[in-house]
Amino acid sequence: MRSWLTKVRAQWTGACKVVLMSFPPALDARGLHNWANRTVGELSLRRDEINALNVFPVPDADTGSNMAHTMEAAVAEADKGGDVAEALAVGSVRGARGNSGMVLSQVLRGVADATVDSVVDGPVLAQALTLAVSLVDRAIAQPVEGTVITVLRAAADAATRATEIPGARLYDIAAAALEAARD
Repeated sequence: MRSWLTKVRAQWTGACKVVLMSFPPALDARGLHNWANRTVGELSLRRDEINALNVFPVPDADTGSNMAHTMEAAVAEADKGGDVAEALAVGSVRGARGNSGMVLSQVLRGVADATVDSVVDGPVLAQALTLAVSLVDRAIAQPVEGTVITVLRAAADAATRATEIPGARLYDIAAAALEAARD
């Protein structure tokens, strides 16, 4: 992990430092709401691609659809106003479809439980992912590894490790979680 982060940071020299500085140290409530809206767009755009990945444990090809529907329900609730993180959690829990939607809803519950005033920084992201793993482990009677649960666990572990790197920021921690999720 440290070597990857060191390589990435080494590439950001000279004028590229301006780009590094443009990554916010945290998302406030508005930023979290904007992230959720962009996530709906990306899940909708990649729905078929994600559905095609869904082959284990049952090749029902609905993971992308379930995640998109769950996130749409989360954003619809957040659009009503109030605490953004809490609204995303409530909307996603109410609108969750399938195991992948349920797992996504638990990630948003983790965010709601880890934030204060819907502010998400690097350590809050790591804590939210770790909480989500615990929530999923309690919610699914017999979790199956090799599914979105495994991806969540890897992302949470990597995010937690990344918080231990001096100077790691939200971007660094999110990038570490993303890299682990892709592996």
